[in-house]
Amino acid sequence: MSNIKLNYRYRDYANYKNHGEAIFTNPDKFSLEHINATLRKYLLDGEYFYVSRWGLKDLHFEKYDDEIDRPYHEYMDVELTTEAATEPRSVTELLESVIKGGNGW
Repeated sequence: MSNIKLNYRYRDYANYKNHGEAIFTNPDKFSLEHINATLRKYLLDGEYFYVSRWGLKDLHFEKYDDEIDRPYHEYMDVELTTEAATEPRSVTELLESVIKGGNGW
């Protein structure tokens, strides 16, 4: 069975970036199109989200700078992978929590 890799990043206003990923099982065999479309409904301007509300690892830099840091992360995409899951939740549980949390802006 293929797992789902969610790619995201943190980018500050100085354009420094940290990239991250989370790999979920996909027991319900959702298509990439379904997952992507569902997640995009809950993004600000089609690309931003609060990482804590999605339950993902925070990619902020160690030292916080009020002038260039922002509170949200950027959603990149989802892809199929044969890599082992890194998350205890399935992609179904991720989608349910994102939907339940709403846009949250």
